[in-house]
Amino acid sequence: MNPHSPALSLRVLCVDDEINVLSAHQRNLRKQFSLDTAPSGAEALRLIQARGPYAVIVTDMRMPEMDGLQLLTEVKRLAPETTRIMLTGDADQHTAMEAVNQGHIFRFLTKPCAPETLAAALCAGQEQYRLITAEKELLEKTLNGSVQLLIEILSLADPVGFGRCQILRGSILTCARRLNLPRTWDLEMGAVLAQIGCVALPPAVLAKWRSGALLNPAERDLIMHVPEVGAQLLSNIPRLEQVAGIVRYQHKNFNGSGLPKDGVAGLDIPLGARLLKVLADLASLEAAKKPRELALQAMQQRLGCYDLAVIQAVSVSLDIHLPTAADTSVAVKDLQPGHLILSDVKTVDGALIVKTGATVSPLLLARLRAFASLDMLEEPIKVRMPEDLAGQVAIGSEGF
Repeated sequence: MNPHSPALSLRVLCVDDEINVLSAHQRNLRKQFSLDTAPSGAEALRLIQARGPYAVIVTDMRMPEMDGLQLLTEVKRLAPETTRIMLTGDADQHTAMEAVNQGHIFRFLTKPCAPETLAAALCAGQEQYRLITAEKELLEKTLNGSVQLLIEILSLADPVGFGRCQILRGSILTCARRLNLPRTWDLEMGAVLAQIGCVALPPAVLAKWRSGALLNPAERDLIMHVPEVGAQLLSNIPRLEQVAGIVRYQHKNFNGSGLPKDGVAGLDIPLGARLLKVLADLASLEAAKKPRELALQAMQQRLGCYDLAVIQAVSVSLDIHLPTAADTSVAVKDLQPGHLILSDVKTVDGALIVKTGATVSPLLLARLRAFASLDMLEEPIKVRMPEDLAGQVAIGSEGF
C-alpha cells in the first residue's frame, strides 16, 4: 500500500493484555494501517497523551486493573474525536450494552475476529474520525470567522464602545484566571461583544449616547435594549449560546429586576453576566474619578443589584480589601444566597419560618420568596454577608 495513503496517515491503537493477540494484529494489519499497540489500559492512556491523537482505538474487554469499558470511557474524556471499537471474547448482551452506553463505541466485535473483518471495521472507524474532525474544523473556522467579523463590524460602528469592551476583556480574563474559572473564551467574548447590539442603533443616537448628551425617552429605550438585540444576533451563530446569555443579562440585577423582564434572577443569571456587570459598573465609576476601592465598597452596599460573592471575588482578584458588609435590613426580594439571617423570620401571624443564624441557600431563598409573594412575611429581614464568602463565586445553571 502507498505509504502516503489516507489509511496509513490516520493512526490506530490496539490494546490487549495478551501479547500474542497484539503480535497477530501487527502481522495482519501493519501493511494497511499505522499501528501502535499497548498491553494495558494504563499504557494505552500514556500513549494517547504522548503520541495522540489516534484516529481509532480498538481494545479487549477483559483486562486486569483497567478493563476495556473503563479505558474507552476515559478515552472519550481525553480524546472525544477518537473512534472507539471493542474487540472481546465476552459477547454477552450486558457487556455489549455497557460498551455502547458507557463507552459510546463505534463497533462491537467478537473474538475470534477474521483479519479482514477487523480491517474493515478500522477503515470505517478512520472514515468516522475524518468526518468528525472535518466537521469540527469547519465549525471552528466558521465560528472564528463569524466572531472576527462581528468584532470588526463593532470596531467600525462603535469605536468608543469597542475600546471599552477591550478593556473589560482584559479585566474579566484577569479575574477568571485568578479565580481558576474554566471556559474563559466565553467570558472574553461576552465582554468583547457586549455592545454588539449597538450596530442596530441609528448613528445619531449612538453618537449622542457616547457623547454623554441627554437622551429623550425613545432614545433611552433604544439604548436599554442594546443587550437584547445583541443577544438575538449572537444566538443565531452556533456555539455562541453561552456568549449570547452573557450579553443578554449583562445589566440584569441580581434580584431579578431590570432588563430583560423575565423570571431569571440570582444564580440563574449566567456567571459571565454577573461578573461583567460588576466589572463594567466598576469601570464606569472609575471613569467618573471614583477610587477603585471606594467604588467597590459603594457597589457592595447596593443590595439586590450585584452578586455580592462576585464583588468579593473581584476584590480578591484585583487585590482590593473590602470590609465585611455592615449588618443591614433588606426586603426578601433583595436577599441573596450567602446572607446570614440575624433575626428570626416570622409570618405576619407570628409563625417562625427561619431561626436566627441560618445562612440563606437557594432553596431557602425560594421558600421565603414564596411566602413574601403572598404577603405572609414580616419584612425587612436583618442580615449580614459573612466575611468567609470573600473570593467565592457561585456558579449558576450554565455550568461554568
